[in-house]
Amino acid sequence: MDEGYIKFHCNWIEKEPLPIGHLLEINRWRDTLYNLGYIGVYDNGIGFGNISLRFNAKTFIITGSATGALETLNENHYVLVNEYDLVRNSLTCTGPIKASSESLSHAVIYECSPETNAVIHIHNFELWEKLINKVPTTGKEISYGTPEMAIEIKSLFEQTNLKAEKIIAMAGHQEGIIAFGKTLDEAAEILLKRS
Repeated sequence: MDEGYIKFHCNWIEKEPLPIGHLLEINRWRDTLYNLGYIGVYDNGIGFGNISLRFNAKTFIITGSATGALETLNENHYVLVNEYDLVRNSLTCTGPIKASSESLSHAVIYECSPETNAVIHIHNFELWEKLINKVPTTGKEISYGTPEMAIEIKSLFEQTNLKAEKIIAMAGHQEGIIAFGKTLDEAAEILLKRS
């Protein structure tokens, strides 16, 4: 199973965690999505799902790699993504843990949609089947966490009504769905109203 592995060069600068005050909202929604089974862990131990929140114009907070299996998160499970480079397939993050394997997809959404402040990536087979080719959908040949996926998402912004729909079905990433919005509440509502 090609899941849960970081596929980009991660320049991880280990630092103290962000103050818990910065994480209350993101952690609240992460708990809710975990309890709904949209973020979690497969029987083989591979975790899935991640959530991010814009920190400032050029950076965002995201759940760390391999945190899907954890029922609750604290400040040691979040990281700040500082920069990324699709050409070099690299990402720089600072914090107590490496950034999620899906960080490039989050980064390109923030780049393409400056009004977006929150991105949620979940797994749910029934919802994924329902959304494939009904909402902006990435190609079947495009693997998660790669520059190709980020480029595909950029193309969806240019060639579909993604900016208005704010939801993506990932055809090449079984069960994978991404929603985004101006707030975490909006991004989650987009997902939940489709369920």
